[in-house]
Amino acid sequence: MTVKNHPAYGEELQRLKYTLDYVYESLSLLNERKGNLDEDISRRRRHFSSESSQDYIDLMIGTMMQDRTNLKLRNLIAAKSKPYFAKIDFLEAEKESSEKLYIGKMALIREEDQELIIVDWRAPVANLYYEERLGDASYKSPEGSVKGQLQLKRQFSINDGKLEQMFDIDITTNDEFLQASLGSSADSRLKEIVSTIQAEQNQVIRADMWTPLIVQGAAGGGKTTIALHRIAYLIYTHEKTFKPENFMIIAPNKLFLNYISEVLPELGVEKTKQTTFEDFAVQIIGQKFKIKDSNEKLNLFVNHNATEEQIAKNSLLRQQSELKSSMQFKDIIDGYIAEIEKCFIPREDFMLGSRVIMSYNEINEVFLKNYTRMPIVKRIDELKKHLTSRLKSMKDALVADIQDKCDKRIRRFKNELEEGEARQKLIIETIDKKNELIAKIELHSKSAVKDYIKKISKLDPFQYYKELFEKRDYYSSLVLAKLDSAVADYMRGYTLEEIKKAEYDIEDIAPIMYLKFMIYGVDEKIPVRHIVIDEAQDFSVFQIYVLKNIIKDSSFTILGDLAQGIHAYRGVKDWNDIARHVFGGKSQYLLMEQSYRTTVEIMEAANKVIAKLEDEKLTPAHPVIRHGMSVKISKMDSKEEMVRDIEQKLDKYKKDKLKSMAIICKTADECEEIFSLFKKTKERPYIITGKEKEYKSGIVIVPSYLAKGLEFDVVFIANAENDIYTKAELDIKLLYVAMTRPLHNLHIYYTNELSSLLHDV
Repeated sequence: MTVKNHPAYGEELQRLKYTLDYVYESLSLLNERKGNLDEDISRRRRHFSSESSQDYIDLMIGTMMQDRTNLKLRNLIAAKSKPYFAKIDFLEAEKESSEKLYIGKMALIREEDQELIIVDWRAPVANLYYEERLGDASYKSPEGSVKGQLQLKRQFSINDGKLEQMFDIDITTNDEFLQASLGSSADSRLKEIVSTIQAEQNQVIRADMWTPLIVQGAAGGGKTTIALHRIAYLIYTHEKTFKPENFMIIAPNKLFLNYISEVLPELGVEKTKQTTFEDFAVQIIGQKFKIKDSNEKLNLFVNHNATEEQIAKNSLLRQQSELKSSMQFKDIIDGYIAEIEKCFIPREDFMLGSRVIMSYNEINEVFLKNYTRMPIVKRIDELKKHLTSRLKSMKDALVADIQDKCDKRIRRFKNELEEGEARQKLIIETIDKKNELIAKIELHSKSAVKDYIKKISKLDPFQYYKELFEKRDYYSSLVLAKLDSAVADYMRGYTLEEIKKAEYDIEDIAPIMYLKFMIYGVDEKIPVRHIVIDEAQDFSVFQIYVLKNIIKDSSFTILGDLAQGIHAYRGVKDWNDIARHVFGGKSQYLLMEQSYRTTVEIMEAANKVIAKLEDEKLTPAHPVIRHGMSVKISKMDSKEEMVRDIEQKLDKYKKDKLKSMAIICKTADECEEIFSLFKKTKERPYIITGKEKEYKSGIVIVPSYLAKGLEFDVVFIANAENDIYTKAELDIKLLYVAMTRPLHNLHIYYTNELSSLLHDV
């Protein structure tokens, strides 16, 4: 049925015209208001006086109003093209007439009478559209549950202000509107999906902010997009309490951050902190350091052509990486910190001259027992107060004692000696000696505390970390006693060698951050109150534990897919480990099983591969009902022939208007090899190395481990050989990641023997 044949077409066309008329009218008024505001702020800046607090307050208020006006202006400009995407008719219980509510990305309210023209998709009432079916329905408002009858759910496709499609629906899954959205092409950025959010996605978005949320999401389930929409929802819901700056996204790399960069601004959210764990670590530790590319290590682990000696070495490397990422290593660091604590105070009494003001045992007891909740170095300020207080009372008593002895001696002189020059001389000498002693005490007391504190030696976090491995007595008691000696010895030698080169693995960073936090505390107040971690399966439990402890009173949204845990040697193997070790068992777990990215044919093939792991924690993805071409597996006589075939298909797909295509190889070396076989044309694919700061769409060659999180219209998997994708856990996950990237078509190539993982595909 065409849109014009819909019985409500005339009514909806009229409503759209009314809405757009108001949008244009509002734009005109707001542009005029913005011009006046900009001029006023410019004038205030020109005449600003730093000595006037009123000038400062006026400028701050004006700047805030300017920011809000600019945001409202951007929203209105966007509304010119797509003012809303849905409509609901809801008859609230005990009311005579239903409300007709139009839902869009942003709210639009008529200023003269506060009539709601467009409802923000984040408003509580919008939940009726996302989760309820026609008939009896309810939604939760700040005042409580609102019950009634949902009489209509209608979706619109509006572009450039024109009504192109409209559908009356019951549920929001598997309808024509969703199909049209899923059938579109991949782009160089993620897009907002407010019009097609499904019920299970909506539950993640609207989950309680203060209960830590762990989301296991299938490949193509929209985890990243949903995470960003959750931030937009939380900022909207808690706008009186929190600012966008109070939210932080931690992504796996800068390329990924660039890939997601446009979604939050499209949702009207600015200034949210977006970072990587490595960059955040630099901020916390307070000094720059070199972190090795973790993909170099992954390359070693996936290389099946290594010698037996190298394989054995890689096994030890993997085990030490796994250990450093574990909570067991956190316990080792805790033991080391306890040793640092014991030896932190110099084994000296606090003296004033020859007199003991406070013994070493007393000082150490105060240091170790009175302030255990404080970072070690921050206890020094409290210790200073103790020493200063004790010194003052002892000094006052000492001065009083000297004065008393002086007075007694002078009385004795007066009682025993006749008045005269000799007696007067002795009295003056006694007074002078007293004054000299008191002056010495005053002088020494001024620097006594400072001099004692100076004897407390402090290392930076990197030096402390090095010392753990360097000092055999520490290492033997803390590490060797708890570990296999071969792994412990290898870890010690490997770590010291890397430290000598001033390089650190990603697994070293959480322990160093933890040392910094426990010994020094955090130098600056971190305004973050809610943290979203994406691709969390490749973070260690120790990393997340450190974040939780450093950013106190913060809440978390943690999203990932264990089936894509390609860094499993240092990542999460079971979400329960995070729930237990980080949140003490107090967290919410949600499962997103639907996959919206790829077709049924591709997803079923990928599920057969991941099923080879026989791991009950890995939930298979359920594709929405969108069919396409079968997965095409082709045997080629050579890699040159394979590349020629890919080139032909690339040309065909480009003619079909598909722009985003990827050739996925297992490793970076394979990418280089395949790249060299492409004809040197101006449209030659470019290689993604992981060092890019900006993601560009087009035709790319990408190693499997960097493809995670990205999506393409078409994917070509090169070299799906049996000796490349073996039955090893990492190989299975890498192949699964590669197979779940395409929206539409998947081609798999091999030249010798097809991977056994694909025999039943």
